[in-house]
Amino acid sequence: MARSPFTLVAAVTAAVPGAEVTGARALTADGDGRFDSAIATLADGSELVIRVAADDSAAVELAEEALALRALTAGAREILPFRVPTAMGETRVGDARALVTDLMPGFQIEAAHVPPGRGAAVSIGRSIAAVHTLPPSVVRAAGLSVRDAAAVRAETEQLVDRASATGRVPVRLSARWRSAVADDDLWRFESAVTLGGIQALSFLFEDDPHDGPQVVAVLGWRGLAVGDPAEDLGWLSGAPEAAPDVLAAYTAASQRATDDALQARARLHAELEFARWLVHGDELRRPDIVDDAAALLESLSSGLRGDDLRVTATYTGGVDSALDVLDRVPATASNDIDTSMQTDAYRPEDLWHEAEPDDQEDQQDQGDQQHQGDQQNQEDQGDQEDQGDGRGPARPVSSAGAPRADGEASRTQEQGDAAHASWEQPTQDLSDVAGVRGSTRVDDGSAAATDAGAAAAADRSASPDPDSDEAQRAARAALQRWTRSDSE
Repeated sequence: MARSPFTLVAAVTAAVPGAEVTGARALTADGDGRFDSAIATLADGSELVIRVAADDSAAVELAEEALALRALTAGAREILPFRVPTAMGETRVGDARALVTDLMPGFQIEAAHVPPGRGAAVSIGRSIAAVHTLPPSVVRAAGLSVRDAAAVRAETEQLVDRASATGRVPVRLSARWRSAVADDDLWRFESAVTLGGIQALSFLFEDDPHDGPQVVAVLGWRGLAVGDPAEDLGWLSGAPEAAPDVLAAYTAASQRATDDALQARARLHAELEFARWLVHGDELRRPDIVDDAAALLESLSSGLRGDDLRVTATYTGGVDSALDVLDRVPATASNDIDTSMQTDAYRPEDLWHEAEPDDQEDQQDQGDQQHQGDQQNQEDQGDQEDQGDGRGPARPVSSAGAPRADGEASRTQEQGDAAHASWEQPTQDLSDVAGVRGSTRVDDGSAAATDAGAAAAADRSASPDPDSDEAQRAARAALQRWTRSDSE
C-alpha cells in the first residue's frame, strides 16, 4: 500500500536536521511503483524530495544513487552545464530506506515525443557529452565501478549467455548478439564517465523563447560509473525522429576520439535491456516477468529488418578521420637508420675547404678523407687512419683482426678498399635530379646546380695552395658518399 505524502514528509526532519516542514504534496511521474515519493515544502520556501523504496532492489538503487551524488564534488558539478540533485540526507521509514534530495525544476519529455531539430534534441546531445567529459577520478575516488572496453565486452557476453540459457530468447536474436560480441571492431572504444541507465525522462527542461526546450537538470545518477559511452545513447532507439540530431550534437560537443561503432553498440545495449529484464525475472522465479520479457523479445525479433550490428565507418578525408586511421595502425618496431650526412641544411659547395699548410694537426680528424686522397701521403698520415672515418664509432679491432688492448680503433682493410673504390668513382651529377630532399632544381633548368659548380670552380682557381687539390678530392669523396646514402 502506498504511503501518504504526509507520512513521507514527516521523515524529512529525521533525514535533514533543522528542516522545518510547512507543506506536503504528492510527487508522481507515472513510475513503476517501486518508490513512494513526496515533496516537502520548508519554511524558507525551498522544496525537498523524499523517496522511499518499496522493495529490496529499490533500496539498493537508492543507496547507489546516494553514493553517486556524493561523489559529484563541487568541482565536478561546475563542469556540467546543468543542475544535479544534491543528497540532503538518508533515513528509514519503517523498514524501508529513504533518500532526501533537493527538488529539481523543469518538465520532462517522453522519448517518442522529443522533437527533432534545434532545441531539446541538441540540448540533450550536448548534455550527454558533458557527462562524458567528467574526469574518471570522480568515479574512482568514490569506489564506483570502472570498466574498460574488455570488461564491458565480457559482461555483455555473460548477459547473452544467461539470457539464452533460459530458452526464451529467439534464435535470430541470440545469433545476432553473439555475432556482435565476437566482432572485435565493435569493442574498440575509449571508456568514459557514464550514467548507465539514463533515459529520456532523466532530462528536465525549461523552455527558451529563442532556442526551444533546454536541459536544465539531469536525474538518474545511480548508474554513475566508467564504462561504455554508448550505454547512455541506447534510449535513442525509442526516439527515431530526434536520434540523428541528438547524435550530431553529441559528436560536435564531444572531446573524445571518433567512435565509428558508437551507434551499433548503442543499438545493442538497447536490445539487451529486454535480455536483462528476462534474466531478472528468471532469477526472481517470476513467471509473469519472464513471460513479459519473452513477448518483448519475440516482438523485437520479428521487427528486425535484417540489419546487422556492424561497424560501417567510411573515410571522409578529414583531419580527424585521418588521425583515427593512424590510431588504428599497429605499432611496429622501427628499423635503425643511419642519419649521418642526411640533412638538407647545407649546400654541396659548402663542403669544399681550403686547408692551410700549418693545419696538419686539425686534419687528423679527417683521416679517412686523407687516406682516400693520395697514396704518396699515406705513410705521413698513418696515425690518421686509426681514427676511423668520422661518421660513427667502428668496432675496435687491431690490424690483425683481434681486439686491441688499449681500446683504440684501427681501420680494417675492408674499409680501406671501400674508400679507394669510392675515390675512383666520379662524383654524381645532381643537376638532373628533381624532387629529392635538399634539391633546389626546378623543372625548367638546372641553374641552381650550375651556380654551385661555378662557385666551386672560382674557389679552386683562387687558391694556389698545392694541398687544396687533396682537400678537394677528399670533399668530392665525402659528397659522393652523401649523395649515395641520400638516394638510398
